[in-house]
Amino acid sequence: MAKRIGYFLLTNILVILTITIIFTILPIGNYIGENGINYGSLLVVSAVIGFTGSFISLAISRWTAKKMMGVEVIDPNNPKNEHEARVVEKVHRLSRAAGLVHMPEVGIYYAKEVNAFATGPSKKRSLVAVSAGLLNEMDDDAVEGVIAHEVAHVANGDMVTMTLLQGVVNTFVVFLARIVAFAASQFVRSEIAPIVHFIAIVVFQILFSILGSLVVFAYSRHREFHADKGGADLAGKDKMRHALESLRLHAARAASDGQDTAIATMKINGQKKISTLFSTHPDLDERIRRLV
Repeated sequence: MAKRIGYFLLTNILVILTITIIFTILPIGNYIGENGINYGSLLVVSAVIGFTGSFISLAISRWTAKKMMGVEVIDPNNPKNEHEARVVEKVHRLSRAAGLVHMPEVGIYYAKEVNAFATGPSKKRSLVAVSAGLLNEMDDDAVEGVIAHEVAHVANGDMVTMTLLQGVVNTFVVFLARIVAFAASQFVRSEIAPIVHFIAIVVFQILFSILGSLVVFAYSRHREFHADKGGADLAGKDKMRHALESLRLHAARAASDGQDTAIATMKINGQKKISTLFSTHPDLDERIRRLV
């Protein structure tokens, strides 16, 4: 769910900043001449940085998720308990139904939040992970609906298409940040202009990355509806609807208890606020309505 996109975006920003520093230190990617910015060269540099950062983020997405979430990968041939055996069985059965040739890695992370996510650089190297809270709070049918939704993300290749979109967004972020940074450096003394230029690049790159994430979030919300439909095709519409309704009930209970859970941050508790622009998931009521 939100974890899949959140960690991808965070990793992307950090990777882009690292590449930016490397390009600044090394004498490569020069786009400033005697007459100012060479926009053609800048666009090429921006695309190289943007897509390189995006694809590196994708390549390490599975590893990043495991480390940050503390995911314990289940040995499909030797599950430790009934919980693990049931999760592996569901993921593999639904993956085969989705036409996946290579079974995703299956993992559990021990957190109270009710959550699950799928990530990975390709259909061949994917990961589906569920939280202990999900297994403890939801019944078997709801868990199957949630897992079917995540398997649908893998089958739809959503991480790859997200990467291509992020590459385009990164390109514009890098391009615009350097134009604004160059303009800012023209208003200071020549001896400190290079320092101002570098600092401005970093600052504006972070700022524009945050703004650019609105496009990525909007696309993510759009793909959630497709994953719901895919989950319904795999597990059955009744189980998918039941999963969404269970999430809604849990979100309402968490909100009434004042809990800051993953569900609340995904804005699936029915609240319609401008902050939903920064949500990776659409409102649960709308998702249930579209599923009918």
